[in-house]
Amino acid sequence: MMPWSVAQKLIHSHLVSGEMTPGEEIGIHIDQTLTQDATGTMVMLELEALGLDRVKTEVSVQYVDHNLIQADYKNPDDHLFLLSACQRFGVWYSRPGNGVSHPCHQENFGKPGKTLLGSDSHTPAAGALGMLAIGAGGIEVALAMAGEPFFTRMPEIWGVELTGALPEWVSAKDIILEMLRRHGVAGGLGRIVEYYGSGLGTLSAMDRHVIANMGAELGATTTVFPSDPEVRRFLRAWKRENDWVELTADPGAGYDLHDEIDLSSLEPLIAMPSSPGNVRPVREVAGQPIYQAYVGSSANPGFRDFAVSATMVRGRRVHDRVSFDVNPTSRAQLETLVRDGHVADLIHAGARLHQAGCNGCIGMGQAPATHELSLRTVPRNFPGRSGTREDKVCLVSPETATASALTGVITDPRTLGIPYLRIADPDDPIVNREAFLAPLAPEAALRVALRKGPNIVSLPPSESLPDSLEVPVLLKVADDISTDEIMPAGNRVLPFRSNIPKIAEFSFEGVDPSYVARAKQVPGHIIVGGDNYGQGSSREHAALGPRFLGLRAVFAKSFARIHSQNLINFGVLPLTFGDAADYDDIQMGDVLRLIDLHRSLVMGNELIAENVTRSRSYRVHHSMSSRQVDAVLRGGLVNRVKEATGHST
Repeated sequence: MMPWSVAQKLIHSHLVSGEMTPGEEIGIHIDQTLTQDATGTMVMLELEALGLDRVKTEVSVQYVDHNLIQADYKNPDDHLFLLSACQRFGVWYSRPGNGVSHPCHQENFGKPGKTLLGSDSHTPAAGALGMLAIGAGGIEVALAMAGEPFFTRMPEIWGVELTGALPEWVSAKDIILEMLRRHGVAGGLGRIVEYYGSGLGTLSAMDRHVIANMGAELGATTTVFPSDPEVRRFLRAWKRENDWVELTADPGAGYDLHDEIDLSSLEPLIAMPSSPGNVRPVREVAGQPIYQAYVGSSANPGFRDFAVSATMVRGRRVHDRVSFDVNPTSRAQLETLVRDGHVADLIHAGARLHQAGCNGCIGMGQAPATHELSLRTVPRNFPGRSGTREDKVCLVSPETATASALTGVITDPRTLGIPYLRIADPDDPIVNREAFLAPLAPEAALRVALRKGPNIVSLPPSESLPDSLEVPVLLKVADDISTDEIMPAGNRVLPFRSNIPKIAEFSFEGVDPSYVARAKQVPGHIIVGGDNYGQGSSREHAALGPRFLGLRAVFAKSFARIHSQNLINFGVLPLTFGDAADYDDIQMGDVLRLIDLHRSLVMGNELIAENVTRSRSYRVHHSMSSRQVDAVLRGGLVNRVKEATGHST
């Protein structure tokens, strides 16, 4: 047998259908699922719609880490609904304040060799432990919880060899920023990134988490690391050494693509506004005044990320102009930081300490001032994601964020003039699992009623796809439109995540405020997009909202993986231009016609779209499997499953 990579071993051991040939559809068995409260309410409503009695996974965990601001009843009501749904369906419940799903899952539930599907695009962070962890839309996670396989196109395996060791003032964040500097936000589309090489021995499990988490910003399907002695050390520290198994690439394993990073050659990097791919050396932009420095989030969640900041500010004071926000990422990490004195150092230096959760990363508080630079260790800096529409968010390491907080300007930490202290994650963290509520016994679970507040609305019905469409182009957007721009995050919008009619009102708000009103005036419409349409968050609301308003198809140069699947899952056609130049020809207001859709979709992957307004035609393509075509024709995946099982609600 040919020598295999870690990714190939993980896929092969869970393959239930298809061939491991890049581009072919495969189905894989899912061992674990992860949901959070910005997406989990929809997952639980979908489980209800599917008529599920109890989840069939080994472990499913519901986290409450996004919608923590309790400005009114909506978020607390949803948390009570999620608790009742966990009790009803046999799911672990992580109480508010336990922390961010991704580091909490790595600390408490992640297991090498297992698969994890999460309704959060940063689920691949668990690849740090040697898992195959993939982000997906909520309905696909719900189906995995019901015991169904997860279907995706077999990715290419992209091997990245790490050699050398990081120099002083350079950390794991700079490694993934270097990948983004080289390859951009679409460089990982259709690929699994697998890291290997002698440099791995210098990176902790949480360092690997940083890199795997932000592989999502490359557009990668997931990121994989081996399960080696460092992973064993991490699990031993968190009192789970029995969960460790060794999982490494075979000697001589080949990769579809290859890259190499000499860690010793790296320097502090920064992603300038407003894209994770807009990466430059910190030294090139040093000196620009900042308003905010922010440490935390799922992209830098480890003990050392906070401890290094605390060590840097000890005996010093944050600049008077700077809001220095510290966002612990798990209750257990916070307890450990308190025990070791780091929280006192941060607070005394002028830091603002916030509760454990996603918070500012998803626009839930700590929004920066208008047009002022905010240096953050978060994974994304899409326009407006912070909660400030005219934000200027930069992505940096904890070292760069803290150095800049002290000086008040973007600062290369190497120039700060203070000694560098290497800090490792402790072997004795405070392990706190008491606030994770275990699933009820099956008999007790069946007696639990779902607790729905007034803001929780059942999924709206979705009609099947007609055989012909003749609808206007209601919106035309540029390259790299993100799901944050399609459906904004933040404490004003996300509380309506379980109320599709209401959340739909915010669709494309920052792109074209007239979109919603215009969509309500026509029976259906098309959106035209550029390259990498729908990058970013996995939230299916970015498909559900426009679909509720009548979206029937998106014509784009290319699609981000998760959003393309979400469109299909809710009955929207994702079509790519045969000739990218046709994007320039179509204008807003043009009426496009698609005829004989049912036969065309089933028989092949090419369709002809007529521009009725301009008397022109375009060749467009779809890359859907026969299973996905069937779902679109029926109006979405929920309809397909319900019709297949004979269940109705």
